[in-house]
Order: sequence, then structure tokens, then C-alpha cells
Amino acid sequence: MVLCWHPPPPATMSANIPQQQHPNAQLLLSATKGFDYLFSNDIVTAREHFKKHDDPFHMMGLGVCAFLEAALGMESGLMAEATRCLAISEAGARQQTRGAKSDMAYRGRFTHGLEWEILNADAVVLLGLTHALSESYMGYLQCMYSLNSAHSKFTKLYKTVFPQGLPPTPGAGAGATLTVPTSTSRPQGLRHKQSDISLASASSVSSLASAATIASPAAVAPAAKVNGFFTRWVGTASTPALPAEDLAPDGPVEDLIVAGTAFGFGLFNLVFSLLPKKVQGLVGFLGFKHDRKLALQALALAATKTDVHGTFAGLVLMTYHGGVLLLSGYQANEEKILIEYQIIVDQIASRYPTGALWILNRAKIMRMSYKADIAIDILNEGLHNNKGHSFAQADMLLVFELAWTLLSQMRYQEAADAFMRITELNSWSHGTYYFITAGCYFSLGDMEKAQSLLDAIPNLIDKKKISGKDLPTEVFIKKKLIFYKEKHLRRTGSEDNFIQSIKISPAEEIGIFWNNHARVSPAIAQTHIDILTTLTPPVSISTANIASSLSRIPPSPRTPKSPAVPMLPTDDLDTPDEHAVRALLLGIHYRTIKAFAPARGFLEEAVGSGSAVRVSTWVAGVAAFELAVLDLKEAAEGDRVRAAEVSDVSATPRPQQNGFGSGAQDPAARRRIWADAMASASARLDTALGLATSSVDLSSRLDSRIAMLRDEIATKGEMLKLSTP
Repeated sequence: MVLCWHPPPPATMSANIPQQQHPNAQLLLSATKGFDYLFSNDIVTAREHFKKHDDPFHMMGLGVCAFLEAALGMESGLMAEATRCLAISEAGARQQTRGAKSDMAYRGRFTHGLEWEILNADAVVLLGLTHALSESYMGYLQCMYSLNSAHSKFTKLYKTVFPQGLPPTPGAGAGATLTVPTSTSRPQGLRHKQSDISLASASSVSSLASAATIASPAAVAPAAKVNGFFTRWVGTASTPALPAEDLAPDGPVEDLIVAGTAFGFGLFNLVFSLLPKKVQGLVGFLGFKHDRKLALQALALAATKTDVHGTFAGLVLMTYHGGVLLLSGYQANEEKILIEYQIIVDQIASRYPTGALWILNRAKIMRMSYKADIAIDILNEGLHNNKGHSFAQADMLLVFELAWTLLSQMRYQEAADAFMRITELNSWSHGTYYFITAGCYFSLGDMEKAQSLLDAIPNLIDKKKISGKDLPTEVFIKKKLIFYKEKHLRRTGSEDNFIQSIKISPAEEIGIFWNNHARVSPAIAQTHIDILTTLTPPVSISTANIASSLSRIPPSPRTPKSPAVPMLPTDDLDTPDEHAVRALLLGIHYRTIKAFAPARGFLEEAVGSGSAVRVSTWVAGVAAFELAVLDLKEAAEGDRVRAAEVSDVSATPRPQQNGFGSGAQDPAARRRIWADAMASASARLDTALGLATSSVDLSSRLDSRIAMLRDEIATKGEMLKLSTP
């Protein structure tokens, strides 16, 4: 079906007075109302509202509803409806683009028809993603074709809507984003007003609003490079050169053009920048380029608009900030990220207080701020208050975050209940949730329940495939199940009840990939240390090495006082794989309690395990990554200690530890310490990347984490005015 829709003819206007409302404004506002329902978790009312019209705006809304249900719930069967609606929207927008009239009475600052080009590009992007979620080889090819087309469209739109710009503000950190204001009202009547405000430094409502005005083409110097991000807003080259008084004030259509272009361009750049290096090489060959700093600036700008694209831009920024805080391991300016994250969440949550996506991100901020109990309360309250709403797939995200947060807090029964609840809300990888839940019951000591869950996994995995292949997480799980059974057979002569031979919780092990141990309290980290160090044989790091850690952090009372003895068949851990996993977990937890010396020893042991392990080949690469994080966190702790000493002039100087303490307070020494730490961390990331080959389980996740951490290292280097490796 090809949609044939035409906007209503404009009202008769005086030849000298421009029409004050864009002829498509009312339809756009109506569609926006439907999205308001959707963002408030009422997808049923949203769908009913969208069905009242058959124009491209409303058909796009129907397509987004179906797409979000399918994508968030991993329900590939819902993709047919999404594809139908999006195809109608795409065809209708394309037809309107070709038939855009340049003689309409309305005179705005953008070329007539740009709104249809943006809508068309939106539809092409979503159609590409629907093809990918079809889980077929042909679907992936169609997805690449669609994304290539959409990338070209948004790049062209970017050059049309923002044809000129200035280089990024000097000193802005890599990956820096705007401080998004809580209000996006824009002064009307500001036409052809020059603005010298840099986007990278905009930090207030007035400055960002001014940055969103039009600069006179004659007053703006040509950009240093075609795709450099702008610090002055400019009209398009093809915009009619009318006097200021002949231009209608900006309305919803102009906001769509600005926000839509910035969102689409920023989204492509950000997604491509986060792809694994090998994939980046492929898409680079196909013509895809990326600039993460530019992407974040564009998305932050889009997020200042109340257009639907602004809301989605805010969601993308939230997701990115949350990902950096959770997965990068170290942040050069964590406080700044949290503040920006909070501003974006507050801005959108004030409009949609019942929306699950904003509740989710409020909770994430609390979790990233080491306030897990508050995060859990927010999630539980959101789930309780949303019982009468109709967007179950969005609520599933709340349950997912709740489950992982409860697991990080060792609230195992509640975590088990939450992970099992997820299986009732979506169809994605029930085997993964069963595996994690089994780990929760293992930690609770309910071995019978844990065994029954593990026994059910093979049938669950066989039911879910991507193009006939297992999901990456399930590939890992299948290997672990075989490993557990072989160990139990070796020890008892039977595979039955193999849970008895498992000594490290499956939930804690798979949690490494989600970095679920990173933001726990020292007390929880110490509990994990106590559990892991009671396993035999004793750990291989001597007490002398452990005692050299920060003196204010005592070693675990259960740490053995002698070097490790050789493994015996009766030991809890009798394989190099298990020793490697334990060493990795101990390294992470000792780092959490700031006992850096034993943390380094355990992580180096895990890195060195690479040639000995048979199944857990991923450990060495992850451990190398965690060593890079350790280098940076140790340097940051030195900064904190020195700052405390300076502020307390009466304090007795602390002994120097690893270059930290009173002996390294001068700026030159601090810069040397950081330069060494960043060089060491960068070298370890090179090692980690080399170990994360395609044959290693979940290597693409580690690849993305490495890219994030490299950005943070670059940001820290810029902050210290150091050149980074």
C-alpha cells in the first residue's frame, strides 16, 4: 500500500504578510500528542490516537509503537506490523518530499519539505532495524542497505540544515556533552542574529537558546571542515533570503527539522563509534564515518527541543551515560557525567513522570552514585505505580535493572524472583535468566532448586536461535554447563546433580560481563573476598603481598598465611579455569576496597592464565582490561589522598605509597604519575584487545568497553593537558 496524502491548502494570505503557522504544524502536534501517551507508558491510548489519521506522521507513530514493543520485548513476531506502518510512513514522506511546494504562503527559515525528508530518513532507519530483528541473513543485508541509505540522508540533511560551523571548543574533553537546560523556550523574533556561543561550553538556558538562533550567512566565517560541528545556527543555503520581518516565528515544524537532523546525525556517529573495531573497519569501508564527541554534542542539542526527536535524543544520551558509568570502569570526570545525566533525566521525567524509561534512568543514577537501596526503591515504586499501564515491554526494563541491582547487593532471593519475572515479560534468552537464577539459589544454598533450573536450560536454548545460531550469551552458558558436568563426572563418576561440583556462583561469573561488581560497597566486596578465599586450594597471593596494600584496609581474615599448595582432585577448584575466574573476581573486589597491591597481584595472575585455561578463554582479556582500570583508579586515589593531606594541614604526612602521599604533591609530580598511569593503562588495553579475538566468548562487549575507556583516558589527558597514547 502506498500512502497518498496531501496537506490542506494554505489559507489565503496577504502578499506581504507571511502565514504564521506551518501548514503541517497541526498534524505534527497531533502526532506528538500520541507520542506523549507512549512516553507515559500508555501504548494502547497512543496507538488509538495514531489510528485516527493516516498521514506519514501518525503512521510513523504506529510503526514506532510496534517497533518498541518488538525491540524491547525481543518479540520478532511483532515486526510485521512495525514494517507495514513504517513502510507506509516512508512512502508517504517520500511522496510529500517530491511534491513539496515552494510557493506556499508560509515563510520559515528552512526549505519547504525538509520535514518530510527527516521523517523519511527516520522511517528508513527503523525499517532497517526491523529487518535486523527479523533474525535472518537476508534481514541483516536489508538492514545494512537501509542504514547506508539513512546515513547518507542524515549526512546530507546535516550539511543542509547546518552548512557552516566552528571547530570544537579548545579544552573540551573527548566525549564532552552539553549541559542540557531544564527549559527549552526560545525567544521569538530573533532573526539573523549572530551568536558566538560555543556548543561545547553552553551551560545555561539563555546561552543555549541564543546558540539556537540564526546567524547571518555574511557574518559567519566558513567552517574549517565540512563536517565540523557548528557553534552558530545558520539557515540553509536554499532558504529564501527574506527580511527578518517576513519570516514566521519558529514552530513545531522548525523544531522537528533542527532536532531531527541533529538527532539522526548524532545517533549514527555515536552508534558507529561504539561498534567493535573489526566491525568499524567494515562499515568504514562502506562509507560510514564517526565522531563520538561530535555525536554527543549533536544529541545534546537535539535534547533541548520538545519535539519527539528531542525526547529520543535524551533517551540515547541517558543510555550512553549509563553505559559509560557502568561499563567503562573508570571515568575521568564522573561527577560531570552524573550531573549531565541527572539534568537530562529531570527534564524529560518532568513531562512524563509515569514513563518507565525515565524511572529506569532515575534508578540508574542512584545505582551509579552508590545508592543501590534508593535505586531499588525507585524501581519497585515505578513497577507498582505502572500496574494500570499498558506498556509491559518498558516495564520489563525496570525489572531487568531491578534484578541486576538486587544481585549486586547480594539480595539473592529477590534477585532470583526478578530474573524469573523477566521470563514472563519477554521471550529473549530465557536460558540466560535461568542460568543467573540458578546462581542466586546456589548462593542461597538451595542446591535442589539451582540444579532444576540448570537442567531446564538446554531445552530453552534450543528454542531460541538467531539465523540458526545460539545467542552469544547462550554459547557461553552451554560451554559452562559442559564444563560443570565434566568436572562432576571426573570427581564422582556421574554427571547427575552436578551442582555439587560448582564452587563459584554462575550468577557472579556471568555478572563480570555486565560489570555488576563495580559499584558495590566495600562491605559487599569484602564479603565476596571472604567467600572466595575460603575455597581450596589457598589463593596464590601471599599475605606479605596483601599486607602491602593501603594500611587502612585490612586484608580478609580468611586470607591464608602461606603460598598456594598444588591443586588436588579433592580441592574445591581443581582446574586452571576456576583459578583464573577466582583470581579475576578477587582482583576486582580487592580494587573496590582500595587494596591495590593484592588487586594487582590477582589480576596479573588472571592475565597470565591465558594459555592454561580451556573454557574460560575470556578471562585473560577481561583481566587485562581490569588492570587498566586499576592503574587509573590507583592514580585517582592518589589525587584524593593528596587533596585530603593538603586540606588538613595539621595531619601527620602519610608515608609515600606507589608514588602517592606527601612526597608527590607538586603539580609536576602529579602529571608524571598520571602520564605513567595512562601509558600503562593504554598498553594494557592493547593487550586486552589482542586477547579478545572473535573466538572468545562475548568479546564484542569487551571491545566496546575498551573503546569507552580509551575515550576516558583521552579526556583525562586533555584535563591535565597531557598527550595521551
